[in-house]
Amino acid sequence: MDLVLRDALVVDGTGEPAYRADVAVDGGRIAEIHPESAPGPRPTATRTVDADGLALAPGFIDMHAHSDLALLRDPDHSAKAAQGVTLEVLGQDGLSYAPVDDRTLAEVRRSITGWNGDGSDIDFDWRTVGGYLDRLDRNFGGEGIAVNAAYLIPQGTVRMYAVGWDDRPATDAELTRMKGLVDQGMREGAVGMSSGLTYTPGMYADDAELTQLCRVVARHGGYYCPHHRSYGAGALEAYEEMVRLTRNADCALHLAHATMNFGVNKGRAPDLLALLDGALAAGADISLDTYPYTPGCTTLVAMLPSWAGEGGPESILTRLADAASAEKIRHHLEVLGSDGCHGVPIEWDTIEISGVSAPHLSAYVGRTVAESAALRGEEPWVTARRLLTEDRLGTTILQHVGHEENVQQIMRHRVHTGGSDGILQGDKPHPRAYGTFPQYLGRYVRELGILSLEECVAHLTSRPAARLRLADRGLVREGYRADLVLFDPATVAAGSTFEAPRTLPVGIPHVLIDGRFVMEDGRRTSVLAGRAVRGAGAA
Repeated sequence: MDLVLRDALVVDGTGEPAYRADVAVDGGRIAEIHPESAPGPRPTATRTVDADGLALAPGFIDMHAHSDLALLRDPDHSAKAAQGVTLEVLGQDGLSYAPVDDRTLAEVRRSITGWNGDGSDIDFDWRTVGGYLDRLDRNFGGEGIAVNAAYLIPQGTVRMYAVGWDDRPATDAELTRMKGLVDQGMREGAVGMSSGLTYTPGMYADDAELTQLCRVVARHGGYYCPHHRSYGAGALEAYEEMVRLTRNADCALHLAHATMNFGVNKGRAPDLLALLDGALAAGADISLDTYPYTPGCTTLVAMLPSWAGEGGPESILTRLADAASAEKIRHHLEVLGSDGCHGVPIEWDTIEISGVSAPHLSAYVGRTVAESAALRGEEPWVTARRLLTEDRLGTTILQHVGHEENVQQIMRHRVHTGGSDGILQGDKPHPRAYGTFPQYLGRYVRELGILSLEECVAHLTSRPAARLRLADRGLVREGYRADLVLFDPATVAAGSTFEAPRTLPVGIPHVLIDGRFVMEDGRRTSVLAGRAVRGAGAA
């Protein structure tokens, strides 16, 4: 054997009680599991790691990641590797970099600068989903990437490509074009399709259009992953819409960062869970992911009403420069409650600036818009408008609108999985990017007892693997890929905080991908074992 992990507490991902065993790895797969009580000789290997006192689990699967460019630019990628993440699902919230043509690529780069940077350091030598996945495999001189990655076709990018930025129904020809792009992306290896239905231009699609695209996804065995139309006012109705739509399309549904936010939804998690339980009982195929924190994270421009985004980024800046249009935007934000802000009038004291693209604006980072406005002696909208304009829409924010009781109740649900929603850009990113998985294990398992260790590991491993239809990942089982994490249940914890968000976790000494150590003795190795993981419907 190549490796034996000796005397580990095996938390195998099934949710069943943990047990002590030796686990042998050979050729990148789990070759033998020898429980402590089993007769016969224990496995031996070229190398043995003493795992006494450590839990051995399948590698964690981040079901909602924004590492689309980070994996290409950063061979280290400790933000995820150090958490025990061995697979990330990219292409989230309806906006990413494939499929595109030259025009669409330029527009989407501009639109999500706040998520991934402007990409000026990236050679965008692909235009298709297959080309992007191939690029992941041959990155860094053909060595690969830090962790494995799967991809969702971004519906907003597809609409940008076929329709543009117009707020109108797609024509028959445009719908046919979009269906063709989705079909091609699924055949090239995507695992499903995402939407960002509070982000332009994806939010301009009506349910009929989305249903048609979901039917294409379903034919290839994929799933639909919507950031739906509201997490605030009308949140429950937005969830109902997605359940109904996917039932009509006969498509599996995975609800992105599923929560109930803003004051109108305090204590309303049971309403969401009752909706899901009813749909599941009726035969719906539903899963969801959450991150174990209350604030959200997005871009400042995402708060604007959808009509302000029609025409694309340059049109937004033109409207902000016009006094009458800017006043109309303010009225929608502060009085009516814009659809970009989930139908709730914006509260500027909940909007904390987490990152800016323009260095001269760095003094705003770490303060709410309300705080910065007070320091300048001006109204919050004046400050926000300045940031949007001078930062060319590249400003990222933390939005402090969540409720702990909702977070805890949703994470207990039987279809729950973990997703960081980790935006790695900005001077002060959300700590979830560096801390989601140890936060689950440390705070919500050990400290609060919201989940047992075995339950939590199942949420983070086998459940997402089942959603992704991965036949040989997500369990500690003989024959499965040796994507594994060794952690100390007594000490594992997120190091990242809102004050120091890029601090790495503690209590996770070893992480393996295909039997190769990407983390060893708590340090990132130089190994690039990650590859593109293509969907079951790939041609």
